[in-house]
This record gives sequence, C-alpha cells and structure tokens, in this order.
Amino acid sequence: MHETALMGNLLSIVERSAREAGCARVRVVHVRIGEMAGVNADALRFAFETLALELGAEAHVPARMTKRTLELGSRHSPEFVCVPFKYNLGNFIESLDAGAKVIVQAGGGCRFGYYAEVQEVILRDLGYDFEMVNLTSSWKIADFIADFRRIAPGVSLPRIARGFAIAYRKAKALEAVEERVRLNVGFEAERGAHDRVFSSFLRDLRAAGGFREVGALEDLTLGELAALPLDEPERRLRVGVVGELYILMEPFSNHHLERRLAEHHVEVHRFVTLTKLIEYGLRSRPHVRALLAEADPWVKYHLGADGTESVAMTWKLMNEGFDGMAHLKPFGCMPEVSAMSVLQRMSREHTFPILFVSYDAQTAETGIRTRVEAFCDMLHMRAQGRHSA
Repeated sequence: MHETALMGNLLSIVERSAREAGCARVRVVHVRIGEMAGVNADALRFAFETLALELGAEAHVPARMTKRTLELGSRHSPEFVCVPFKYNLGNFIESLDAGAKVIVQAGGGCRFGYYAEVQEVILRDLGYDFEMVNLTSSWKIADFIADFRRIAPGVSLPRIARGFAIAYRKAKALEAVEERVRLNVGFEAERGAHDRVFSSFLRDLRAAGGFREVGALEDLTLGELAALPLDEPERRLRVGVVGELYILMEPFSNHHLERRLAEHHVEVHRFVTLTKLIEYGLRSRPHVRALLAEADPWVKYHLGADGTESVAMTWKLMNEGFDGMAHLKPFGCMPEVSAMSVLQRMSREHTFPILFVSYDAQTAETGIRTRVEAFCDMLHMRAQGRHSA
C-alpha cells in the first residue's frame, strides 16, 4: 500500500466533491484509517497532513483500531478469509457509521487485490450508500498523472508533487527513528525513555514544514536516542522479523510482537517499510529477480506477495549470524504458507530457531506472549551454551 499516492487520490476526491457541492473552501477532512495491508498509520498520517497542507485543508485522523473493529469485520466476512480482510471491512463499517461517503481501497500482490469488489458487495448488502474507489498499483508516472487529471483537473501538479516529496521525506525520517528505537528499546536503562523521545519526535515531525526542518529534526532525534543510557550484555541477541506485509507492519494485528521480543532483551530487525515498498514498486521485476538470487537454493520461482522475501531474508540473516527469526502471517495466507514450508526445512537442516506465528480473529495476545517468552528463553540458553563451550 502506498500512502502518498493514496492521499493524493483521496484529496482529489475531496476537491471534486467540494466543487460539486458548491463549497468555496474545505476546512476539515475526517479520515478513518482502514488498517489495510501495508498502511503504516503514522506514515499515512504524515503523508495526508502534508498533502492537505499543500491544498489548504486541515486533516484530522481519528483513533486507531480496536477489538470492536475486528469483531465487526469478522461478523460480516467469509469465515476462512484472511484476517486483513476482516480488519479492513470492520474499519470500513466504522467509517461509514461515522459518516464517511467515500471508501478508498488498494490492490496487493495476492488475493488482497480482489478484496475491494467483495467488500463493496458486502457493504451494499448491509445497506450502506457510498462511493468505492479501488486504487490499482500502477507505477507508471504517465498513468498516475492521467488519473490525477481525470479525478481533479484543477489541482496543480507541482503543488501536489511538493506534497509527495515532503511526505516521502517525513516517512524516511520516521523509519530511521523507528529503526533506532526497535534496535535499542530492549536494552534501555530507564524504562520508557525511548518512547518519550519517539513521542516528542512524532509531534515535531507533524509540524515540520520543509526538507531542511525534517532533516534537522531527524538528526536531532537520532542524537537524543544515541545519548540514552543502555544496559546491554556483551553480545546482543539478534532476531529478524519477516512475513506477510500487513501483519508485519501493523502492531495491533500482530499483538505488538516486536515489542514483546524487545522485552526479553532482544535486538529486533524488520526490513519492510513504507518507503522500501515504494522503491520496490518502482523496480518490481528487478526486485523479484534479486530476491530469487538471494533465496537460492531454496526457491526457484517467485512465491508471490512477500513469500520470496521471507525466504531470502531468513537465509541472508542466518548466514550473517543472527540468533533466530520470527515468521508472521495471517492464517491461510498462501504465499507465506509456501514460504513457511521452505523455512521449516531450512530451520531443521541448519538447526536455526524460527518462531512461526499465524494470526486470525481468535488469536489471543496471552498466547503470543507465552510463545515469545519461551522462544527468547531458548535463544538465551543457546547463547549461554555457545559461550560456555
């Protein structure tokens, strides 16, 4: 999912609707974030607010998902559909109940690309009246410009281009700071210190208006994080996290697994981010070829969606001396089911620990905590055994 492109199209719809209604100015736009595959809520918020500022509108983003969101989606979804569909549908229902008139959906590299049509039918059967905008992932600049001019011919492309550029720069800064927190939060000497710095950074990033300001804020925040005292062992345990895009990037859906790992004094690595997804999209075929080369000899053909990357990254990190991996997927995700069979063989043949976690609407956080604790205890015991030997 590509937040900057989504926001550009959404703002175009807002402007078109305002013209049709005879409004001279749009003061506030309320957005309900459907926690869809690949949507990082903070990245989406900054992308939307930056683009909205360029068009003279005020953006308001409501709270994140709750258990009620999942309950609503599960109630009206096919039983065996993957859990991102259910989160998505539940958020759409909440949004429509709150007064939304337009729903924006985007395609994906698996069955998710067909979900918008099914969700639209379900919502209309429930009696909702709305406009469904199904975005397709086209990475051709000419196609994007043509679509943009068709939807909102009155919007200046240079004006939007500046908004995209600043939004992308903010996302890069956000990811750099998130990565530093992810690596070190498990070893902080003062509990909550990293979260306080990160919260301050988010507030200031939202207010930052230009490239230099964003860059200076990023440098300042990284310096503040580097200055925080750490209580760390002589050798850190390193764990990589791979799997399906949506479950990886949305903490609510994976029951905050990255933070659960960090609580057991583990350095956590995740490589899927918003800006990397954009970069991968711009060079889709070369990216797949590179993944297949990295995944050799385990896979010879692209597994679809994020499956090949799960295998390639696990193989790479294992050879770099990582202590273990966590593989996350929605129940029934076909690309990751295929990847899982390869990863299980890799784990057996190389005695390499991999924590496999499947998520559905009934997955309980207590169970995730228990499994993470047992996994981390095993990693620590293995490390102590190597040290003793």
